Amino acid sequence: MYELSDVSKNFEKSGRPVVALQNVNLTIADGEMLAIQGPTGQGKTTLLQLLGGLDQASSGVVAFDGDDLGRLGESQLADLRARAFGFVFQTFNLIPTLTALENVEVALVPLHVSGPERRRRAAAALDEVSLGDRATHLPSELSGGQQQRVAIARALVKEPKVVLADEPTGNLDEETRDDIVNLLESMSRLRGLTLVIVTHDSTVARRAPRIATIKKGRLSIREAQPSQSRR
Repeated sequence: MYELSDVSKNFEKSGRPVVALQNVNLTIADGEMLAIQGPTGQGKTTLLQLLGGLDQASSGVVAFDGDDLGRLGESQLADLRARAFGFVFQTFNLIPTLTALENVEVALVPLHVSGPERRRRAAAALDEVSLGDRATHLPSELSGGQQQRVAIARALVKEPKVVLADEPTGNLDEETRDDIVNLLESMSRLRGLTLVIVTHDSTVARRAPRIATIKKGRLSIREAQPSQSRR
């Protein structure tokens, strides 16, 4: 699904050059679960943004399903993000004035899905994450774990090929963390999704068959032990 070849990403911070990624080579298979770990500020989120078409590499090739993302125009990238990628963030990124159902519906608006069909699919997605009875609740009326479940429903409702999760359990307690990781894994298996998780939490990372570690912009891969992965 993904083929990254000699990918580097450079930018400036406070007038000084920063090398976020250096000559990264990585293949991610269709349906794979991959964890990305590393110290703060070492390139993890940058890599996730490149995978999601939210940013472009300074050099090298980021190919998704055979297409070089660096060669796509902004309208093509926007369409690809709307259709193929589901995003889950540490801070949930829910719209505070919208209900849980409406927050999930938002993901279908760029796909020009009709109102009744949006509501039907959003309700089904909330049912999948066991929040059907919270459809009319605002984010402020939900716990952190419930808000993350809404965010996962929003990511899944458009039936993406990939879910990209950036510290999805970073604001949650251990019990809720495990529930959310179990949910992501279950949805990935049921739907045949590719799942990429950036995490500081080694307990979460060890759930993936492969763990990518980024330090000072350089990536290394190790296989998880069979007992470490639940897949």
